[in-house]
Amino acid sequence: MILLAIETATELVGVAVADDSGPRAAVWATGRRRHTESLSPAIVHVCEQAGVGLGDLDAVVVDTGPGLFTGLRVGVATAKALAQGLGRPIVALSSLEVLAHGAYDAGVTGQVLSVVDARRGEVFVGPYGPPDRTGRPVALHPPDLLTPEVLADRLALDGPPVLVVGDGARRYAERWAGLARVTVAGPSLAGPPPASLAALGAGHLAAGGRAVPPADVHPVYLRDADARINWVTRQPPEPRS
Repeated sequence: MILLAIETATELVGVAVADDSGPRAAVWATGRRRHTESLSPAIVHVCEQAGVGLGDLDAVVVDTGPGLFTGLRVGVATAKALAQGLGRPIVALSSLEVLAHGAYDAGVTGQVLSVVDARRGEVFVGPYGPPDRTGRPVALHPPDLLTPEVLADRLALDGPPVLVVGDGARRYAERWAGLARVTVAGPSLAGPPPASLAALGAGHLAAGGRAVPPADVHPVYLRDADARINWVTRQPPEPRS
């Protein structure tokens, strides 16, 4: 089975090709919000490096968020277009889980906290434990949208040692870097690694997980888009009756 993984949840744009033996090729570059311009060339490059054509793919794996609105729209739309055109299914995975998988793949053994920068002074947060028998990190709590201050307060409570990963972890590192049980990961785990996305997709299917039709895949935002929020705040107040 050959999979194409598309990662655009943060400012980093990533693509990987994997088969049953693991990732065959991967690229990961700083998109700087130029996801549209960066993604297609990355797909072409990775397929060439892996020695496969688009017609060789059995499924597409995509990170559906949470993360940047623009990045998620570009990545999910591209994955759906490719899958629809090729007649292939999609495996949809969370950016928070992909980040945690990257940490465990690098040798971490304890608890991992994935923190993705949500902008506007907020972060998307998901805590994970070591992978289960299928290779997927175990979610310890549903994803949250928090301010860094609230997250720092929670991390200040007693608990096991935790590795904090993601671009949100690094952006607000000063809020929790001094806490005894917290370690902030380095830049290699600033974004969800595309090779981890591919590996998770392959493991999901190998364990009997289901891929879905392209029409069933949608970005996971966890809040309204900035444009909608701004539009709502500009509306005049409702007249009093």
